[in-house]
Amino acid sequence: MGSVELLPVGRRVAYWRGRRKLSQQVFADRLGKSKSWVDKVERGVRSLDKLSTLQEIARVLRIDTAALVGQDVASVEVASRGDGVGRIRAALSRYEIPLGKPGGDPVLPVDRMLRDVGYAWTTFQHARYPQLVDLVPDLLTHAQRTHAEAPVAGRVPLVEAYRITASLLLKLGDAELAWLAVDRAMLVATGDRELVAVAAVQLGQVLRTLGRVREAKAVLLGAAYRIAPPVLDHGAPAELSLCGTLLVQAGLAAAQDGNEAGAGELLDEADGMAQRVGDGCDHHRTGFGPTAVDLARAAAAVEVGEARAAVVRHERAVARPGWRWLPAEHRAAHLLDAARAYLHAGDAGNAARLVTEVEHAAPAEITHRPVARDILAEIARDPRAPTTIAKLWRVSGGAWSCRP
Repeated sequence: MGSVELLPVGRRVAYWRGRRKLSQQVFADRLGKSKSWVDKVERGVRSLDKLSTLQEIARVLRIDTAALVGQDVASVEVASRGDGVGRIRAALSRYEIPLGKPGGDPVLPVDRMLRDVGYAWTTFQHARYPQLVDLVPDLLTHAQRTHAEAPVAGRVPLVEAYRITASLLLKLGDAELAWLAVDRAMLVATGDRELVAVAAVQLGQVLRTLGRVREAKAVLLGAAYRIAPPVLDHGAPAELSLCGTLLVQAGLAAAQDGNEAGAGELLDEADGMAQRVGDGCDHHRTGFGPTAVDLARAAAAVEVGEARAAVVRHERAVARPGWRWLPAEHRAAHLLDAARAYLHAGDAGNAARLVTEVEHAAPAEITHRPVARDILAEIARDPRAPTTIAKLWRVSGGAWSCRP
């Protein structure tokens, strides 16, 4: 069967038709198609561009749809995702520093650690999650040792290492483990208002993911107003970006809680700061600016059940010049949110289009995010969904079955 997996879809149809000892005419009759149609499909002259057609073929051939679209890559990606979380969990489970165990590797200087966490953030923002999975365990170990050697100067790289770890774990679908990472970031940051605010961004995301939206909003607003400039016009761009990002996250928490008015007020407040910062900046790895706030408005509309309003906001936001300046991870995550909006508005076609865009721009968003699998599953329920959705779902870890 391994060689069959390498064949085009039409050739696979011919292979399985032969295995079932069906002539092209009998097969065509059972599908309600012409013999000419079957022949063109098998020769690759005619493409199978509807998921419903692919599923009907699989039903007649008494096979899984996966046998037609391929599944080997899925098992590899899913196993990789699980192994990655395991390695990160092992790294977070080590207590070398508090137990006074000597490390075998030399302690890296602070400037080297700052470069390493900077590289890790760049890797994350390019949505290269498999590579980051390999980086994070050693990054955590070295950052902890550097902090033990230089408690003051080493705080920043250690907090950043925990932030990156929490962000990655959220992508991989393990919010509980992400909570452990960001809790450690908050503990290390205690006493430094800016570092606490930086870590609170990820803490708010973790709490929102876990459904603890009111706690998330309280934490986010507490951190935001603690660092807010007394006079908005006098605030530095980095300060406004951090405060504005916290307000955006608080607004999303309010939207998840069903408080549409409260979400709007917080996002309006964030927008006032964003207008002063402008697009194209990335202070504190936030990507904060007017476009980011517009994307958040679309996400908030999805949360409160205003799907059509979310679609309108999405279409306006991605037309802004600032859209292309956002990191690939930020854009891909938004496109998945927008795909949900299209689905809720009854437009599976545009939802499929956005998911396909995500796969092209940031493949790991599909292969490593459980939320992508859920969206793909919902799109696939629409009989007009393109056949590419079946393959993407398999890659994301979904399972197809069309057996009667």
